[in-house]
Amino acid sequence: MAGGLRRFGARTFASFAVVNYRRYFAGALVSNIGTWMQRTCQDWLVLVDLTDHSSTALGQVTALQFVAMPFLAPWAGAVVDRFSKRSVLRVTQGLLGLNALWLWALVATHAVALWQVYLFALTQGVIISFDTPARQAFVSEMVHDDLIANAVGMNSMSFNAARIIGPGLAGLLIAAFGVGPGMLVNALSFAAMLAALSAMDTTQLHPPRPRRGRGATREGLSYVWHHREIGIIFIIVFMVGTFGMNFQITNATMATKVFGRGAAQYGALGTIMAIGTLGAAIIAARRRHPRVRTLMIGLAGFTVFDTVLALAPNYYVYAFFLIPTGLCALTVLTCANSAVQLASAPQLRGRVLALYSALVMGGTLIGAPIVGRVGDVLGPRYSLLVGSVATGLTVAGVLIHQATREGLRFDPHEAPVPPEEVEHPE
Repeated sequence: MAGGLRRFGARTFASFAVVNYRRYFAGALVSNIGTWMQRTCQDWLVLVDLTDHSSTALGQVTALQFVAMPFLAPWAGAVVDRFSKRSVLRVTQGLLGLNALWLWALVATHAVALWQVYLFALTQGVIISFDTPARQAFVSEMVHDDLIANAVGMNSMSFNAARIIGPGLAGLLIAAFGVGPGMLVNALSFAAMLAALSAMDTTQLHPPRPRRGRGATREGLSYVWHHREIGIIFIIVFMVGTFGMNFQITNATMATKVFGRGAAQYGALGTIMAIGTLGAAIIAARRRHPRVRTLMIGLAGFTVFDTVLALAPNYYVYAFFLIPTGLCALTVLTCANSAVQLASAPQLRGRVLALYSALVMGGTLIGAPIVGRVGDVLGPRYSLLVGSVATGLTVAGVLIHQATREGLRFDPHEAPVPPEEVEHPE
């Protein structure tokens, strides 16, 4: 028994053998707890304090957080590949902290208006456009390739452990004091990430040789265009991120408009869903290599359970089925992220991951207003069905592609095409 637990821990937490990654994980966990508290408080601020349960307004705020990412992604990726990722992160994390502090000050002084929340969301989105690819690409500088899949899973574990703690804690704070305290906690939590980055031993990092010269942005786009496996993964994550992963909206509207629940029960939905996503993260950390079958099972499972959520007869059934829905959703995203990192040349990883992030999160620019509007016109249940239909069509499309063309494969042992061999305009 004890030996089995030791083997489980050694495999699941393999990246903790790297001291820089341990420090990064600790800082990220604290910051992620603050992020989930912020999300819950921000949603409640818009949905209850500033509007009369407007799904459309909530969808617009969500979309504004990601409006910059599709446009900035190619340049953000070029910046991440050209400069030290650690330095980029120190700048972006500091700016995110200041932005969060600004919104908290408006809330604390009772001066906040909906347009200011829109501006906060837009500013945050601009910063995140650079922060997200830097964080994802920084993984491969802290750990070697044989630990990338584990580290991606561990990052998801941190994010989803925070997702268990953050929304529930935020819901309790909202019920007792309003949205202000949760927002202040988030603003202060960025100090933990900055401390972790400052404490790193830079001699133990192994960054790739930075790309110099013109054409870096076009080079990244050309690289993705010439890699079919990466392209198919991009289509999958775009559909899931755009139409399926809108629980920031659907959980809020289902809790308040369909089931008539309050702040604590709404916050609990995020915590309950995180049980499933945390389980998927633990499984991902133990997975040595991403597999096509795992990705497709996760995508099909998400379609089924998302449909079940739309038909849930009461709050408790809805809450229960958030667990397998979250597990399937994160299985898709962790498998896709690991596959993209392993398939990308190190010198181009920042640009490829910037485009990947733009599709996962930037697709919300399209999906969130649609889902929010559908919720206002037809009802929150139909908002969930939008995601079910979109991901179901994606499953069918990929399976048809698999049957009619050469099968999709994730082969981490296949050497990526060096950037100098990729055709691109000078």
